Amino acid sequence: MRILHVFRTPVGGLFRYVRDVARGQSERGHEVGILCDSTTGGDTAARLLDSVAPLCSLGVKRIPISRLPGAGDLSGAMQTRAHAKTIRPDIIHCHGAKGGLYGRIAARSLGIPSVYTPHGGSLHYSWGSPAGFVFLSAERVLARIGDAMLFVCDYERQAFDSKIGLGGKRSAVVHNGLWPDEFEPVTPHADAADLVYLGDMRTLKGVDVLLEALARLNTDHPVTACLAGDGPDLAQFQSMATKLGLDGKVTFPGRMPAREAFARGRILVMPSRAESFPYVVLEACAAGVPLIASRVGGIPEVLSAENLVTPDDVNALTERLSLALADPAALANGAATTRERLARDFTAGKMVDGIVNLYKQLV
Repeated sequence: MRILHVFRTPVGGLFRYVRDVARGQSERGHEVGILCDSTTGGDTAARLLDSVAPLCSLGVKRIPISRLPGAGDLSGAMQTRAHAKTIRPDIIHCHGAKGGLYGRIAARSLGIPSVYTPHGGSLHYSWGSPAGFVFLSAERVLARIGDAMLFVCDYERQAFDSKIGLGGKRSAVVHNGLWPDEFEPVTPHADAADLVYLGDMRTLKGVDVLLEALARLNTDHPVTACLAGDGPDLAQFQSMATKLGLDGKVTFPGRMPAREAFARGRILVMPSRAESFPYVVLEACAAGVPLIASRVGGIPEVLSAENLVTPDDVNALTERLSLALADPAALANGAATTRERLARDFTAGKMVDGIVNLYKQLV
């Protein structure tokens, strides 16, 4: 089968997903191509795309794709169509809002079946906001010209059906999966912090909630944290840590590979206000890392109730972390059980096979 993946940003979780799918499809003898944005990601994106290029017998094509709607979208859609016409894929798999826009228009005009995976994107908006009205209206129109929907978790499918409507469209839920080497356990460093956070430094991720909880925990006894990542609100969080009296208790080491970050703390905390189905949850569970996370998005499809807290609730997070720090063995035992379940149900092989099975229903 000849497969073209269309998406915007060649970095982050969405790219990780496309890379894994492309790898699995290539290993199964399919011909794979990628079309993505040429204006974001800098040297990091170039390096990542170089690493995936050997998997892409149909090539890696980059064109300008802006994050927000604009005049360049017409040109982008036409360039996508021209590229698809040249390489003649059997199916176009569209990822994210812009990938869904360009890919589905190109596919429909060329008579090629298309599959769309939202990856959160527009689903984080509500109809009540001006931006949400624009994005969700576009999703509703485009849903009519796509052939199938593929969701990475049941939460995403339910959100799409509620906000936009599946309308009887063929759909499937195929959870993200991991490779065998990602199930190797991670052991914390001897000087590891009590808590570790890994992700974007954005208010949406709830880092401020974690800092407030950490300040409360430190009124009883010293608790340390390593907050790894970068983003637009990093300076705000650093200033907040100082104001809360957490200097010396919190470090901000910047971006780093997931497994390196996991080794810098004994409990991973994900206090997000909103998520779809983040890879870091799977990666941490596969590595046997104890984890406390917000009850948002598809996270409850992986973690049990005792690992979950109400989002944007400092009291709930403080209480749960206090219990976890007081009885680390209980959390570690739960992590071992979760790891065993992931090794059975959340593998890259199962993910790729599920995706290809949906393709086969369309071509």
